[in-house]
Amino acid sequence: MRYLTIEWLKLKYYKIFWILSILYVLGMVIVGGSWMFLMEFLKNQGASFEGIDPTVLPLYDFPDVWQNMSYIATYFNVFPSFIVVISMTNEFSYRTLRQNIIDGLSREQFLLSKLSLIVGMTLLAMVVVFFLAFFTGLVYAKDPSFSLITQDLFFIPTLGLTVFLYCSFALLVSLLLKRSGFTIVLLFMYTLIFEPFTVLNFEHNPFLPGFFKTIAPYMPVEAINNLIHVPFQKYIFQEIQDYLTFSEVFAAIVWAFVYWGLIYWIVRRKDL
Repeated sequence: MRYLTIEWLKLKYYKIFWILSILYVLGMVIVGGSWMFLMEFLKNQGASFEGIDPTVLPLYDFPDVWQNMSYIATYFNVFPSFIVVISMTNEFSYRTLRQNIIDGLSREQFLLSKLSLIVGMTLLAMVVVFFLAFFTGLVYAKDPSFSLITQDLFFIPTLGLTVFLYCSFALLVSLLLKRSGFTIVLLFMYTLIFEPFTVLNFEHNPFLPGFFKTIAPYMPVEAINNLIHVPFQKYIFQEIQDYLTFSEVFAAIVWAFVYWGLIYWIVRRKDL
């Protein structure tokens, strides 16, 4: 708790921290909680899905709602990652890291303070999505029985793992680049352009050895994305993956160790 307090004291007067935090929570709540209103609108416009009334789609039924909400929330992982980027790069911009070390804070304690920030953002995401899914499920689900409510709850901690991984990745990049604007642009480009095209090339380029197709699912961002698969095809009678595999979880945990191993090495060895 002491280390989280250190981060809180650094961030609480920083306006962009509050803007990003509010956008993060409101974004998940508004987007996740408004699907039924969207379905009503589509119905009134005469739309249908393969002849099915859109309002009868069980988007908020238990246990579907856990995966649906968790998947939607992954699109908002950029907000906590930006908070981590700003927190880390500000240490270099305002030389607070060097001053903290001079004042007696060890490098390990500094790392624990950043880890506590990421864990705090992870818990925030889990709590918001849990209550959002739970209450929308109670309102709209046709059968809110205890057995269905408790089924597939593992998607909530899985969401937490995606937040933790992406924020850890952002922290590592921040340590390497030390500038917030450059780091945010690079994260965007890597996440949305470079890695997706690389994975696509690995999977479908006939001139590459099969090894590349094998490693494609284990690229950094792809490993995060594979934890919670797109759930909505089931509503047009297509098969989806609504479970976790050992290889997906193992890859995510390995990346977590890689990120934090590199972060520890940089903080311990480099002149900060």
